[in-house]
Amino acid sequence: MSPALPEGDAAPDDGALPASVVAGAEVRDLGVYLHVPFCTVRCGYCDFNTYTAQELGGGASRATYATTARQEIRLAGEVLRGAGLPERPVRTVFFGGGTPTILPAADLVSMLRALEGEWGLAPDAEVTTEANPDSVTPESLRALAAGGFTRVSFGMQSAVPHVLATLDRTHDPARVALAVAWARDAGLSVSVDLIYGTPGESLSDWATSLDAAVALAPDHVSAYALVVEAGTRLAVRVRRGEVPVPDPDDEAVKYEMADDALSAAGLAWYEVSNWSRTLEAACRHNLAYWTGQDWWGIGPGAHSHVGGVRWWNVKHPRAYADRLAQGLSPAAGREVLGPREAELERILLGVRLAAGLDVATAWGPERDLPSAEASGHSSVVRASRLTELADDGLVEAAAARSGRAVLTRRGRLLADLVVRALTG
Repeated sequence: MSPALPEGDAAPDDGALPASVVAGAEVRDLGVYLHVPFCTVRCGYCDFNTYTAQELGGGASRATYATTARQEIRLAGEVLRGAGLPERPVRTVFFGGGTPTILPAADLVSMLRALEGEWGLAPDAEVTTEANPDSVTPESLRALAAGGFTRVSFGMQSAVPHVLATLDRTHDPARVALAVAWARDAGLSVSVDLIYGTPGESLSDWATSLDAAVALAPDHVSAYALVVEAGTRLAVRVRRGEVPVPDPDDEAVKYEMADDALSAAGLAWYEVSNWSRTLEAACRHNLAYWTGQDWWGIGPGAHSHVGGVRWWNVKHPRAYADRLAQGLSPAAGREVLGPREAELERILLGVRLAAGLDVATAWGPERDLPSAEASGHSSVVRASRLTELADDGLVEAAAARSGRAVLTRRGRLLADLVVRALTG
């Protein structure tokens, strides 16, 4: 069971965007997220919009998915041109899921070619696909690289068999090193994803996973604390008492272990849960999310954001395919962010970055925010709160003195507290 789509206004059947999206578009990058909603096995902790059946009926299947997605790509091109937006080549593409590499490499490349045909790809475009270690071969990775992919993100999660079993991950830990070597041979940049805090995972288990990840010498690592999402099989097991709920204190220790191990291996944090070997190796697609750029989400349940307008597609692949077959936008609903909502989001995301957040200007001109004093967002109040955060060791003192919020490691562990202090 996947989480419900957010509430919002009805989206127009033709997907048309309001004229407001044009403002400032010339300085915003354009990215594309392409959702592939299929998996071989559904992991017990996963609440993403994914399906294990090869054929879902109503024109929705793995075999026809690339054709259906290309229909939305064509629609997206028409909508963006119709809105009067300037022509912008796509700077980042991210194939996520699900397991994108469950589809033939030729299908993934065909979708990328369709994107290139609609908007063009920037010469230095970053093109990433997520992959499970057991969903790739040397041949498929070479085909992706030849087709324009530049980067692969492997779902390693853990190097310990019993931890993988709790997560319902089916790959052999030894397969990860093979997949990484194949990707490198194909000329692809490599990222690995890790999860910590799995029930039954000891500190020694986590150290083993970190050592294994470091030994791969990846260009990029993401490490996320396990969250038990409502409606998942893991949530049911926790409710029944079969496995314990993840312990926040245990997860905090494991985060510090990850930061120590990855830093020692030459990977620097650039976002709370992400480390890269160089600035160039940081995931530019995710940075676009965190810095408020434009992106179009292709696929069932995918979310998009263009110029302060956010929308989301119908969730089921069958409904998605049906709307596109009728020439309709697959959007289920949308919302237009007001000035306050946009700035709240900018703080929420921007404060997580190692570059930090300019708090003095984070809220924009106070004249744009009625009753700034009453709402606690005057420049005096903001400066005072930043000083308090520095005194509490949550943001770096030197940066705070210049009006900038840069999280300390303790602040990274308590990033939500920092956000509440700056926005409350």
